[in-house]
Amino acid sequence: MAEAKKIIENRRARHDYYILDTYEVGIALEGMEVKSLRQGNVSLQDSYARVEDSQVFLYDAHISPYSHSETRGYNPKRKRKLLLHRKEIRRLFGKTQQSGFTLIPLRMYFNEKGLAKVLLALAKGKHLYDKREEIKKEDLRRDMATAMKDRDS
Repeated sequence: MAEAKKIIENRRARHDYYILDTYEVGIALEGMEVKSLRQGNVSLQDSYARVEDSQVFLYDAHISPYSHSETRGYNPKRKRKLLLHRKEIRRLFGKTQQSGFTLIPLRMYFNEKGLAKVLLALAKGKHLYDKREEIKKEDLRRDMATAMKDRDS
């Protein structure tokens, strides 16, 4: 079997949010958008998902137009439908109604079958002091690793 091919990763999301749960979801795309994804012309910066009318939509994901296609009337930031089971949609709707919870795309990739997928995360926003605390812990961990390496040399 072929390995999943990563298109883009939203690394900023793990810094700005606590990731509580993840879902692998399909995404409804137009033909030229798939070709553009294969070229890696996508940005997940500032994108999010929302449950509306028993469906989940991805907002503000920028997929640039494919270079060899007609782009008249194409909106690169249009809302795109995400494909989930009805039971998962109901569960996500209930969770996102709670204060502070949101749906964030972490990664977009092609699976083994060549289908475009999005790794969607149920997340809770971090406060500025949480981010500072995390940076301090990472610096401390890095310093300890360096000290252990120097000690062993």
